[in-house]
Amino acid sequence: MNERGQDENRNRPLRCKILMGLTALGIAMMAVGLTAGSASAKPLLERIRDGDTIRLGFSNGPPFAYLGENNELLGFGNAITLDILKKMGTTKGEAVISEWGALIPGLQAGRLDLITGGMYIKPERCRNVLFSEPFATDEDALIVPKGNPKGLHSLADIRDKGLTLVTGSGYATVKVAQDMGFADEKLMQVAGNSEIAQAIKAGRAAGGSVNYLDGKTIVKTDPSIELADPYTSSGPKDYAAIAFPPNEQTAVDAFNAVLKDYLGSDEMMALVGKYGYDKTTLPDGPTTAEICKR
Repeated sequence: MNERGQDENRNRPLRCKILMGLTALGIAMMAVGLTAGSASAKPLLERIRDGDTIRLGFSNGPPFAYLGENNELLGFGNAITLDILKKMGTTKGEAVISEWGALIPGLQAGRLDLITGGMYIKPERCRNVLFSEPFATDEDALIVPKGNPKGLHSLADIRDKGLTLVTGSGYATVKVAQDMGFADEKLMQVAGNSEIAQAIKAGRAAGGSVNYLDGKTIVKTDPSIELADPYTSSGPKDYAAIAFPPNEQTAVDAFNAVLKDYLGSDEMMALVGKYGYDKTTLPDGPTTAEICKR
């Protein structure tokens, strides 16, 4: 769940306007052009009910949220969000692709309306955005070179051996590693999961911290890396939710009202199964308010 500054061109979000329609699995997406988009003065819930285009922000990382070959909005975070938005009144969406660390600033600045890319609920984030109730639970995982030559089975192993850990800028692991005592020079922060994998393959880091669902996707097609097994998690389970702007509580409440009956339904599970989401991914208890107070 998932989780610094670059040059201007790299930070410029790619925006693809999408039309949403139903398929046998629930939603089909078609790109119909590029647009910069502009913030609307109308409240978000009113825009949804009026059928306006809603801008969905994510960092293009399977299995939570990413664009397909034909600019289809893919991933179970996108699929769940788009299906709920349809039930609320809109069949239009716009993908706003951004580096992970730029998503919350983009939401606050009005450049996007929702973050769908599997953002974990964290107390420090709760001070900057509003979260829906959880839609998935996940734990962290560690990517290592094939064969795990340095015998790494926890973040503590990397720290104690004086090795370098790589993770994403803005990922929850950054604070975890800092609290564990990782020196700045031993904590590499990169743009996202692809860069994490590249840093490990290039030998610039001994291990890469990602969430488990992302990790399974990353190593599936690359025989040079694997997930550390066994692995001792660096903390309790994480819970992913949809992030809303801090002034849109009415939209959050309306979204949650639909999510309550939708979450875990046959309709939803048929839609998200192809992304590896199963019953073990369903959130198992704590509410967003409880998690924000931790």
